[in-house]
Amino acid sequence: MELPGWVPEGVEVTVPNAARMYDYALGGYHNFAVDREFVERAEELMPGAIASAHANRAFVRRAVRWLVGSGLRQFLDIGSGIPTLGNVHEVAQRMAPGSRVIYVDIDPVAVAHSGAILADNPGTRVVWGDLRRPAEILYHPDVLGFLDFSQPVAVLLNAVLHFVSDEDDPAGIVAQVRDVLVAGSHLTVTHATRVPQRASEQERVRRLYQSTPTSVNLRTREQVGQFLGDWELVEPGVVPVTDWHPDAEDGDDPPEPRILAAIARVPRP
Repeated sequence: MELPGWVPEGVEVTVPNAARMYDYALGGYHNFAVDREFVERAEELMPGAIASAHANRAFVRRAVRWLVGSGLRQFLDIGSGIPTLGNVHEVAQRMAPGSRVIYVDIDPVAVAHSGAILADNPGTRVVWGDLRRPAEILYHPDVLGFLDFSQPVAVLLNAVLHFVSDEDDPAGIVAQVRDVLVAGSHLTVTHATRVPQRASEQERVRRLYQSTPTSVNLRTREQVGQFLGDWELVEPGVVPVTDWHPDAEDGDDPPEPRILAAIARVPRP
């Protein structure tokens, strides 16, 4: 099969990939037929799955605006996927031109394409990394050389922790991130959760994800809150993604209870 020029050599194109599926759900074109077929099947099994991706992206925009408004100028987006319209650097640098953003993803397509489209943006960097090994990200030379960890940093873990199994210790991962950050740093999280009224649909999609390298783990609000135990939750706490500081720019988006969202900060002494 002849691949587009933007596809890095050696990329697996026969297995669905979370970053490319998210790209397709958001209307992007850096994805393959297997990714598109997966998303369409998920939408059949659970109507509104694509809308969930848009709700998550809308939260990211609101969260970055809130973080910049709170004085944050450094962003580490882990599990960033493929940059599409309205991504972190666009929102942050529009409000504060000196903002610096590092995108990290495990998918080589996401990393290669991000690097290509951001090549002329001196305020961004792109790094390959696996959230299950956070120290390799946090101490990566490109990360340490670009972000100043003696100053507050905003770490974004949006739609990524639910791909981390209990065996890989998501709470421990969040704790390792917390340990390198100074007071005033922030963390954003979005995470899939089970909704009783949609439980059978969600279970069908969860099983569908088991055919990919990234199975989904649905967790409760209490479990997500436990990940943030050493942090100070920003109001309104852990809530459905569409309930976190909704604003007029997102229009009248329908409620999305299947994704939880939160922002937390490292408390000041």
